[in-house]
Amino acid sequence: MSDTPAFTTVNKLVAEALGTFLLVFGSIGTALFASDFGTGANGSSLGVGFLGVALAFGLTLMAGIYTWGPISGGHFNPAVTFGLAAAGRFAWKDVTGYVIAQIVGGLVATTFIVLIGVFGPGGWLPDAQNAGFASNGWDELSPGGFGFGAAITAEILFTAIFLMVILGVTHPQRGTAGFAGLAIGLTLTFIHLASIPIDNTSVNPARSIATAVYGGGLALGQLWVFIVFPIVGGLIGGLLHRGLFERGGVAPAQMEARTR
Repeated sequence: MSDTPAFTTVNKLVAEALGTFLLVFGSIGTALFASDFGTGANGSSLGVGFLGVALAFGLTLMAGIYTWGPISGGHFNPAVTFGLAAAGRFAWKDVTGYVIAQIVGGLVATTFIVLIGVFGPGGWLPDAQNAGFASNGWDELSPGGFGFGAAITAEILFTAIFLMVILGVTHPQRGTAGFAGLAIGLTLTFIHLASIPIDNTSVNPARSIATAVYGGGLALGQLWVFIVFPIVGGLIGGLLHRGLFERGGVAPAQMEARTR
């Protein structure tokens, strides 16, 4: 008889919403509140910059995986859910529910950031929204001025890499379950370090939707790229891993026990 509790679908969906909330609230909150905080009296920067924002994404994901991963598998990202399903590690019938829960969690997170901003210093919230609210984008919305093609390439490539790391470290036989959350969180950190200047880094449609809703017309107009191409990257990563390293296949139920 197993001592592992049987979690219901509702338990899993709530866990996915909470994990995505933590990821978006902590990371986007860092980007908006702390990334650029001016300079001190000696001229040194008081903000956390790209490094701090990248660490915020990795640390919040790591915390979410260890907290709610044992309940839902710790996806917190529609591209991850699609990629795991493509790899045979997650049931396709459960994808829709997970994606909806993730989007809701992300939207609640940015709504709370807006609520904090309402009580912030005069002009903070309009300035944040006029700047795109840390939304993903190219050309005017790209921190480094990168174009449309760069955004598409980065989202496909980095999301595929992300999925292959996730699938490798959570493998039922070869993975290291206790350290999986650490490896996944650090991978998301390096992805942000490399790609924030390109398009503010999505690799997560729920994160992109959550910020674009408050980022204005340009952010909403470019949002489709950060829904479509992270999912394409996730599917590619999942299919590549399955074809190269899962010749015998892995039952979807095993994923629930390994993404911790």
